[in-house]
Amino acid sequence: MKLTFLGTGTSCGVPTIGCRCEVCQSTDPHDKRLRCSALLETQQTRLLIDCGPDFRQQIMPQPFRKIDGILITHAHYDHMGGMDDIRPYCQFGEINVYADPIARQGLLEMLPYCFAEHRYPGVPAIGLHEIHPHEPMTIGDIDILPFQVMHGKLPILGYRFTTHPQPSTLHLPPSTFNPQPSTLVYITDMKTIDDAEVPYAEGADTLVVNALRQKPHHSHQTVDDAVRFARRVHARCTFLIHPSHDIGLHAVVNRTLPADIQLAYDGQVIEV
Repeated sequence: MKLTFLGTGTSCGVPTIGCRCEVCQSTDPHDKRLRCSALLETQQTRLLIDCGPDFRQQIMPQPFRKIDGILITHAHYDHMGGMDDIRPYCQFGEINVYADPIARQGLLEMLPYCFAEHRYPGVPAIGLHEIHPHEPMTIGDIDILPFQVMHGKLPILGYRFTTHPQPSTLHLPPSTFNPQPSTLVYITDMKTIDDAEVPYAEGADTLVVNALRQKPHHSHQTVDDAVRFARRVHARCTFLIHPSHDIGLHAVVNRTLPADIQLAYDGQVIEV
């Protein structure tokens, strides 16, 4: 699996409008953060995780080809405010969007013209599917297991993604092929997680998880919270997303983190 971080910033983005702090004035491109979204791809399948208000800007540098599904983490504007901009991709057919009941209702209210009985020409063609924690699903060659975390008092979805590589895609002789699955866990906007949900995040090859800043926040993890969570689930490597400008300079923060944990940045591509 290949994961592209389309955006790694919090709801206000970085730089924050009107701010003159050292992060917002930084010339380091790693300190420029659009709202959180990611593109997960195999040779066969292409999934979008969240579709925020910066989607058009984020997707323009990417190859124009079919999106097989959009997975929504929760019903906040910075995670689904760009849904109208998926309309060019509808030339490949209806786009399937997956959301929990709260986010599904939010989409119906935000984009009523997409779900009207008589839709006017050109609106996005969306197939809206309600999903629930612990109900596995498969899109293309990616297995997906949603689970629940808490964004303050709001229950939202984290996702566990698994692929099972085939010899033909790895170009390995049969005698050396070791079909170990690749696992990615993606969590954003988490403050807490119930003990019963933790096993769904355990043992991932790659963990992506939110870290807003060092100072406590009522609905987001701090950097220390994120590091403790990565240790709790025994992730092999961890990328931190959703920081605000309060977190500090990208280069400085990364120097303080353990070797297997780092701040992600916009445009970063990783192989899982």
